Amino acid sequence: MHSGYTLHSDIVFGRGGGCELTLDLYLPNRPIRRVPLIIYIHGGGWSGLDKGWCPYPMRLLEQEYAVASINYRLIQQAPFPACLHDCKAAVRWLRAHADEYHYDGGHIATWGDSAGGHLAAMLGLTAGISEFEGDSGTPGVSSAVQAVCDWYGVSDFTRLGVGLSSSEPTWQDESGFWTRFLGCPPAQHMDKLRAASPITYAHKDAAPMLIMHGDKDTTVLLNQSVLLYEALWQAGADVELYVVRGGDHLSYDRRTTDIPWQTPEVNCLVDAFFYRTLKCCER
Repeated sequence: MHSGYTLHSDIVFGRGGGCELTLDLYLPNRPIRRVPLIIYIHGGGWSGLDKGWCPYPMRLLEQEYAVASINYRLIQQAPFPACLHDCKAAVRWLRAHADEYHYDGGHIATWGDSAGGHLAAMLGLTAGISEFEGDSGTPGVSSAVQAVCDWYGVSDFTRLGVGLSSSEPTWQDESGFWTRFLGCPPAQHMDKLRAASPITYAHKDAAPMLIMHGDKDTTVLLNQSVLLYEALWQAGADVELYVVRGGDHLSYDRRTTDIPWQTPEVNCLVDAFFYRTLKCCER
């Protein structure tokens, strides 16, 4: 028991690659009604960090949201789409156990930054696509989410490092990182790059999405969020894009208590988005 919330740690929600998949579930104390759930997906380049990195949504416990922070297989363990399979398994398990933990399983959002932003966007765009569902975490339960907050995730792997005025992908994979991510050399498998790209699945009935990106980000260029916003807007989906002026890609330092990006303006936009999509509107 913590001040203001109760933590259920290391809950096993499925298995992947022979290993248990776990999550931490934070529940506000004494809410006045069943609360919506926000699933946080950590960043770290699909190759680092774990569910212990969950700084941004914690303040929403005071606004009567439940928060789940999930683990997923990193690319050292298995290439994409294993990480997405695990995220969907977490959604299914959390929806199936909503009554047990007294939150609202019909109003679930996902929020992620960087690699977590990419996975959050994929959750909002690929519900029901069999190749991404996997078979763990309560099969038969829906993996759909009702809202997505995507902080500077990759949206189009075929255009990494490319400006908006160019359509030519540039692939430099000297370290073999992208080969590990895909499980094959990217330059010879553009079909797999497209399959891993959220922009491929933009459609009118996508989960409402708030996209946020810093204009000084040199790790994932701002154009990645612009491309996804334009694709969703053209499809007629519910989407917002907010550019953080002077904002860079966030670093992950467990030693600091400073939480970059959590300015009053950013917080207000996030709060308004989740309130609109999870508390005000029936979908």
